[in-house]
Amino acid sequence: MRIKDLLKGTLSEEELRYVPSSFDIIGSREKAVAIVEVPTELEHRKNEIAKAIMKIHKNVKTVLAKKSARKGPYRIRELELVLGDPNTEVLHKEHGYLLKLDPRKVYFSPREATERQRVAKQVKPGEFIMLMFAGVGPYAFAILKWQPLVEKIVAIEINPYAFYYLLENIKLNKAEDKIVPILGDVRYKAQDFYNICDRVIMPLPKGAYLFLEEAFSCLKPEGGIIHVYHWAPEDDLFSEIEGIILKEAKRLGYRVHLLNRRKVLPYAPRIMKVCVEFKAWKN
Repeated sequence: MRIKDLLKGTLSEEELRYVPSSFDIIGSREKAVAIVEVPTELEHRKNEIAKAIMKIHKNVKTVLAKKSARKGPYRIRELELVLGDPNTEVLHKEHGYLLKLDPRKVYFSPREATERQRVAKQVKPGEFIMLMFAGVGPYAFAILKWQPLVEKIVAIEINPYAFYYLLENIKLNKAEDKIVPILGDVRYKAQDFYNICDRVIMPLPKGAYLFLEEAFSCLKPEGGIIHVYHWAPEDDLFSEIEGIILKEAKRLGYRVHLLNRRKVLPYAPRIMKVCVEFKAWKN
């Protein structure tokens, strides 16, 4: 049953037009949190919407409403508690690995599970990987689940809350021997891993390009692969980020070969999150 169907008779026909058709559920069968975008036209009806979500999805113990875009250095959005348990820490299962997190304190998108799998399936045995902006670790655990024979995954995260959950998730997934968790700014912490990485993953759509110098520098002298995420208008998805990549490569003395470009998900109205993957090596 859809929320709209459940709210017929409670909301007017005009109000029903604005009822959200999708929302995120993060958590498990035992306890989950729903995150919904309530249109301005239904702000006065958010409690009814929350009750409908919890009636349809019995595992949802809390409903949160988006109150801002993702912002700040930790890339999190303001979420208003509409209904339910104020303790919003959950255990989320994704493709066989576990992620403990609190969506009010960390960046996490369950909608990107498919994208994480796509990247993970490219990793080969023995690779040394730099994971920038690691968050609670979903890319790291996706890779390990698919390719357990990686050498190491260095996971750098600046948000102390996300780093706490990254440490918890390393224990939960028994990944202590494979993942190197580092708290701090990529700009400084990545320097310890220059010239030793086979692959660099940069899953930050707004501003990842500012760290391309660090990404290039992490690659082995013979080269490696970089996955950079970006956000762009729907009518011109790739020209800006590809131009930035080529400019940085030239400035730093690298050659690049484009491997793949991909639309990932809507990021905002008429704005898409995209991924560009390329091989880079020293001239």
